[in-house]
This record gives sequence, structure tokens and C-alpha cells, in this order.
Amino acid sequence: MTGSEVPPQFRLAYVPGVTPTKWVRIWNERLPDVPLTLVPVSPAEAPGVLRAGGADAGFVRLPVDRTELSAIPLYTETTVVVVPKDHIVAAVEEISTGDLADEIVLHPLDDTLGWESLPGRPAIERPATTADAIELVAAGVGVLVVPQSLARLHHRRDLTYRPVTGAPESRVALSWPEAETTPDLVEEFIGIVRGRTVNSTRGRKQDPAPASAQPKGKRPEKAAGAARKAAKPAPGKGARGGSGGTKGAKSTGRGKPRRGR
Repeated sequence: MTGSEVPPQFRLAYVPGVTPTKWVRIWNERLPDVPLTLVPVSPAEAPGVLRAGGADAGFVRLPVDRTELSAIPLYTETTVVVVPKDHIVAAVEEISTGDLADEIVLHPLDDTLGWESLPGRPAIERPATTADAIELVAAGVGVLVVPQSLARLHHRRDLTYRPVTGAPESRVALSWPEAETTPDLVEEFIGIVRGRTVNSTRGRKQDPAPASAQPKGKRPEKAAGAARKAAKPAPGKGARGGSGGTKGAKSTGRGKPRRGR
């Protein structure tokens, strides 16, 4: 490697609530020579980080502007309401947005649900972040409606959550710049996320095995042909008990002599 060459690397952005651990593990198994660096970003700043080249790809929350970014929707999250454990909502398995009519519903500035009309009653001020809103819920100020992954991320022993019907849902997608500088690596990561096997034709092309790893002086397909050829009986030497055994006996003089009539 010359001084002007830069070793390959892959930078993966991800928003709160997304856990990329499984995909990172598979990447490290398949491409141990290409380091993967995680770049945590907020949902609002994720598209800008990708456009500016701060990451090669990223897990984002839809919608994103498709003008300069490509995106593959991956899954849709369940929406839940976070409440204190002694709240009346904790006694049921599921509620609707209409059930929150009398509640103060907190609406943080980093909200990811994109409400058209927020249920319940608004708080005097909007919390700056979801983490701030969680603290207010714990203090008994109000309740918070979020994607389930964020409720898990900010889990507290004194809080719980329940699914909410009639609320917007958050969709998570894998996104990358259309003018990416590492198309092969992006394609490799797309394959990992989509569950392609290591032998997939759309995955990264594997380097041919070195000569020392191949059969002595033979290409694998020639070695296989030689093995098949060696397995065939030589002319004039039939296997015992087979139909060719009698023919072999006559040609070599080793067959059982016939009795004279």
C-alpha cells in the first residue's frame, strides 16, 4: 500500500431506538479487513449527515427526502404510550388515542411520529428531547407517545408502556447517498440487512483461493475430474461380482475354468 492509498472502511449512522448489533456482527465476520464505524445521529440530523458524506449508509426514520438519498424501508414499529406504573393505563393491555383525551400528552421537539393532530391536552412547553419527556412522565407531569423502541431505550423501573391504536407509526429504513463513494460496500451491507448469504451473487466478490490452498498444481474443477476418472475401473479389470468380472477373468486368465461337457 502506497502513502496515497486509503484503507477501506465503512461508516454506519443510526438513529436512537435502532440496534444495529446483529448486522455489525455479520459484517465483522464477512469483512474482517474493513472496519465498520458506528455514527449515532438524531432523526433530524441523519439525512444531512448522509448527504454531507459523514456516513456511507444509515438507519433512519421515514420520511426522508429522496432527491439525493436512496432508502429501503425495513420495518414499521408499534406505537406505545409511556406512563407511570401506577397509572390507570397500566391496568389495560391496549388503548386508543381517544382514551388519552384527558391526559397531558407531551410532544418533544425530536418527535418522530409526525402527528397531524396530537391527542389529549398539550403541555405548557414542549420538552427539548424524548429523554427530557421521559423525565417529565416519571415526575407525573404527563404521558408520552413514542415508537416502542424508544420506550425500551429509555426504560425506567417506575415506568411502563402500552400499545396505542389510531396513532401514527414510525418506519425505519436503510438509507444512503445516491452518489456514494463506496458502492460495493454499500451493496454488501444492503445484502447483510436483507439476509443474503455469504455466497450470494449480489454480495461482495470473493478473491480466488491462493495456489497453496488448491489441490497440487490443479484447478478445483480439474482435480474433481481427475478424481472421477480415477474412480472408474481400468480397462480389463472389472469389479468382483459385477457383470464386468467375467469379462475380466477371460482376458487375464484368472477366471474360473469351465467344466467340460
